[in-house]
Amino acid sequence: MKIQIQKINSEAKIPKYTIDGDAGMELYSVDDMIILPGQILACATGIIVAIPDGYAGLIWDKSGIALNGGIKTMGGVIDSNYRGEVRVILKNLSEKEYIIGRGNKIAQMIIQKVEAPILEEVDELSKTERGGGGFGSTGLI
Repeated sequence: MKIQIQKINSEAKIPKYTIDGDAGMELYSVDDMIILPGQILACATGIIVAIPDGYAGLIWDKSGIALNGGIKTMGGVIDSNYRGEVRVILKNLSEKEYIIGRGNKIAQMIIQKVEAPILEEVDELSKTERGGGGFGSTGLI
């Protein structure tokens, strides 16, 4: 599979897989930014991607900036029919400001096969042993 990528900012870095076997490709900021504690910002990458039909790009945290900086990605689905700039929504969960430099890694994108099933409304669903139990209903240990 090939994914076409267009730079729309001369400062943009093309995503890459850093090490063979990585599930996610690195995404980079094109801007210098400061994310204040509790703040949510959309970080520009300067790229547009053409995700193939039947796939989606899922934006995930970078474990290092999540653990060390308290930075969480939010709302990260890039549909195959989207042709706008990839922007990464970041939230600072820490009590300190987080500085992002131009060219810094900010997230990773995983290409995932997706299905578009036919949706059918019914009057009643089949019963299961679990039923409507959730949120720890099956036990913690």
